[in-house]
Amino acid sequence: MPSFDAMLEPNLVEVRNAVDQTAKEVGTRFDFKGSSARIELNDKDLTLWADSDFQIGQVLDVLLAKLSKRGVDARFLDRSAPIEKIGGDKVKQPLNVKSGIDTETAKKIQTAVKQSKLKVQASIQGDTVRISGAKRDELQAAIALIRQTAADAPLSFSNFRD
Repeated sequence: MPSFDAMLEPNLVEVRNAVDQTAKEVGTRFDFKGSSARIELNDKDLTLWADSDFQIGQVLDVLLAKLSKRGVDARFLDRSAPIEKIGGDKVKQPLNVKSGIDTETAKKIQTAVKQSKLKVQASIQGDTVRISGAKRDELQAAIALIRQTAADAPLSFSNFRD
């Protein structure tokens, strides 16, 4: 039975390269001279450090530009955490690189597929959603439906099997 997996998987090598390029640019830019602006990557957690909210925004802009040049979607970054004030004039902002579909989005995809009257089945398997059906055309219609349903998530579709 033909099937495919819908997943949320960033290219972590490209994310690391973008962070390295951002750190290099922040270290050499004139407007960051003498400041504590920097970026750190620990596994899938990013931390932006700077002297002010404005500088955090500048570091984030550089990071987003480097990510887009490397082909990594900016929607992989979870920017919901607020900017935290730490000792002195310093601030930091933690960012998280999203990986895997959260259960809320997976349930939204599953219900949309079930309500679409397509002859496909959706099953949640950990952090992926597997869609299976009898015909390839139905699966391609399901991909289009999922892209509309979860437009805020940079989903990728893999493991397409006949």
